[in-house]
Amino acid sequence: MATRRFSATDPELDELYGHLAARSVQPLWELSGLLTREPRVAGVPFRWAGRELRELGARAGDLVPVDRGGDRRVLACCNPGLGGAPYAVSTLWAAVQYLRGHEVAPAHRHTPAALRFIVEGEGVWTLVDGDPLHMGTGDLVLTPSWTFHEHHNPGDRPMIWMDVLDLPVVAALDAVFFEEGPSEQADTRTAPRSDSEGWFGGGPGLTPVGAPALPAHRSPLLAYRWADTDRALSALLDTAGTGSAALRYGDPVRGGDVMPTMRCEIARVRAGASTGTARQTGGRVLCVLHGTGEIAIGDQVFTVEPGDILAVPSWTPWAVHATEETDVFSTSDAPVLESLGLMRTETLGAPLPTAVLAGAQR
Repeated sequence: MATRRFSATDPELDELYGHLAARSVQPLWELSGLLTREPRVAGVPFRWAGRELRELGARAGDLVPVDRGGDRRVLACCNPGLGGAPYAVSTLWAAVQYLRGHEVAPAHRHTPAALRFIVEGEGVWTLVDGDPLHMGTGDLVLTPSWTFHEHHNPGDRPMIWMDVLDLPVVAALDAVFFEEGPSEQADTRTAPRSDSEGWFGGGPGLTPVGAPALPAHRSPLLAYRWADTDRALSALLDTAGTGSAALRYGDPVRGGDVMPTMRCEIARVRAGASTGTARQTGGRVLCVLHGTGEIAIGDQVFTVEPGDILAVPSWTPWAVHATEETDVFSTSDAPVLESLGLMRTETLGAPLPTAVLAGAQR
């Protein structure tokens, strides 16, 4: 694409503009919109209904095989504001993956990091560099950058889960690499407990002596089990005595986020309660695990139920109101923003007004 040529009524200035364009240079004094008072965000608030995603996944399961040609049966969430790009927000890919009974998805690896959050069902196994990780409702399973991973479903029932990747960030940095596994034969091992959990899943404040060398830049624990998360949320709510509480998933040995590009959190909101309204730089993807209610994002309010996935674009206010006790998982690019000194948050304070909730989209 040729560099834009500006024009001027002054012949000498117009000649200069011609020389600039010929050399792929642009004059700043003619450019506008590069520096804005607030972020100019292309993505829009949006909800992908869980029940529709399940139906579409099942239909794809009937029509599309999983083999080395495609590897994954995945439906990517495309934010309507991003010009057709398969991204939920500008910095995060979100999708649902559907695996039928007795299917396998062969091993591959890539530089974009991935996580799996399971909204319902169990029985599928993910192997991360050969470590078998069972996936069940409410579990968070990590697939760090450049680790081989494959999935297999030894049971009869299909399973669907949410994937989130930092693909847009890695792609923007021109750092995407992909490699197929060493063999087309899938590894279908299972185990009562993964090595990752055996070493690093002992509990708060318990650090193993003589453990394998810690991986750089990410948590050595690859699976965060719902039983532990549920117990911690209940205890936190009781201790805080508030209508809502949130937890952050972290590296159990060194602290910090589970991966250098993605922050994972989960909030519980009691029936009839609301969170405060807040906004922050960077994109966020929400997924409703339990309960029903309304989630306000910007000037839109969505009625939600389990399995719904929602996009929260950068610097867009959002809040949750629960009609019954509701658990909402979220992933954001906050570690990237913080490491670059670009993280900005603002608490707007007020919970969702009743008048706004009355206009919720269903």
